[in-house]
Amino acid sequence: MQEESGVDIASGSMYFARRNNPIQQRHWKTAESVPSNLLPPGLASSATGKEKLMPIVRPPAVAGLFYPADAFALRAQVHALLAAARPAVDSAPKAVIAPHAGYIYSGPVAATLYARLAPARDRIRRVVLLGPAHRIAFSGLALSSATAFTTPLGDVPLDTAACARLLSLPQVRILDEAHRAEHSLEVQLPFLQEVLTEFTLVPLVVGDTTSEKVSEVIETLWGGDETLIMISSDLSHYHDYATARRLDAATSRAIEALRPQDIQLEDACGRNPVNGLLLSARRHGLHAHTLDLRNSGDTAGPRDRVVGYGAYAFDA
Repeated sequence: MQEESGVDIASGSMYFARRNNPIQQRHWKTAESVPSNLLPPGLASSATGKEKLMPIVRPPAVAGLFYPADAFALRAQVHALLAAARPAVDSAPKAVIAPHAGYIYSGPVAATLYARLAPARDRIRRVVLLGPAHRIAFSGLALSSATAFTTPLGDVPLDTAACARLLSLPQVRILDEAHRAEHSLEVQLPFLQEVLTEFTLVPLVVGDTTSEKVSEVIETLWGGDETLIMISSDLSHYHDYATARRLDAATSRAIEALRPQDIQLEDACGRNPVNGLLLSARRHGLHAHTLDLRNSGDTAGPRDRVVGYGAYAFDA
């Protein structure tokens, strides 16, 4: 089995791929091999040439690294993390921010948030998921041409009509390369698959763009109680434990105060999608609450160089 480079699963800051992973190689076809009527709305016209790969199902890139590749082991780990989280309350939030490192590091913090979704497991039917780009640099927000994302727990169908609607915005485009190795969205899916009964996904990798443009995307698909807005972001990176706690506490205060101007890229790798959500939350009169705030020094790593993780809920 061939491997490429290495990765710090506490943050996902470096690329890793198992080239011969059979799960990763599922369902990738050339554009000409895909009938136009099977492509998502608005995508058929972009299928030009054999050299252009058109994914029908986006396979997992970090199964076996950030989380178990075996379905039984993965389900057991997710259930154990959820069982250790605080009891769920009676109502679920409209929007959330969750960390996206390897489960051994950020899983306990993420589970605190996912436990809050339990009351809405049958109500939430669509998840609009935004996370930062770690693998390639680009401008705007990237959708996938896939019709589903898969994990060891099965396929998650995309809301292709909603994706097509977003393509009317100038800051949104199809960019499969942004999704191919990106972990920030993928690591959320097994939790969502276990917590929610049935849902569709709108996956957006966020590149270089403004808070206002991210907020416009969020507003387009805001919807009602059936739609959950989810941002994937870690907090500070590679400071000592005490420094990280101080910086992450300040970022949490900015999130709770809905003050995007106080959050910079060094404060959160998902600064762009986080700040877009803060603008929308302010517009809709939501309140932000910190559910959990820890770092890798609290969960599974040394304390001389840590990554911060926070879980946040937004409700009326």
